[in-house]
Amino acid sequence: MATQLLSRPEQEEPAEQQLQELRTLFADAPPVGKKAAENALLELTSQASEGKLPPMGSAGRAGSQQGKVSELTVIAPFAPGGAKRLRALLQLLRGSFDAGKVGTVHDMRFVFLDNDTRFLFASAYDGDWDAYLDDFATRIPDSLDIIFSAFEGWPGIRSPDVKDWIARHQVTAEGWYVAHPDLTVSETQRLKRVAKPLDEFLDKIG
Repeated sequence: MATQLLSRPEQEEPAEQQLQELRTLFADAPPVGKKAAENALLELTSQASEGKLPPMGSAGRAGSQQGKVSELTVIAPFAPGGAKRLRALLQLLRGSFDAGKVGTVHDMRFVFLDNDTRFLFASAYDGDWDAYLDDFATRIPDSLDIIFSAFEGWPGIRSPDVKDWIARHQVTAEGWYVAHPDLTVSETQRLKRVAKPLDEFLDKIG
């Protein structure tokens, strides 16, 4: 509540201080970065101060959250033969992976790193960290195990140690962009269902 009672000049002071610090840091940047800072810093900071950028909070034990949407990024070493098995599986699936049964997943990405020695798994989802992992454990446990068994030390999604394993390998994003932080997957699907007949109706009367 105390933060809400601050006068406007007091609220703006930290932003002005951060802006000055950024200008100082970018003074030693390469020319292209220095020029970009001159052109963009004022606009970017004004977007934040005017509330155009949603604040980033915590998704729980790990990860960031904007509105209703959270992010998860895991970087882990491959187990022996894991990269070969996982690549063959993803090629069989034509590079796709259906997590629709979970119902809260916006997207998932699978990236092979460092000559197939490490792997990056990134996902955006609705809600909090614990609930997200619980959904995978109850809805598609074998599908997740067939992916993550490629990684060194993976205990299995049904293991009581699985959340500790994920937390150890998770890297929380310092920043990210969410186009619609106020919309969950189910809300987006509902809007699509409503929009289709509405568009057809408007086409008929138009």
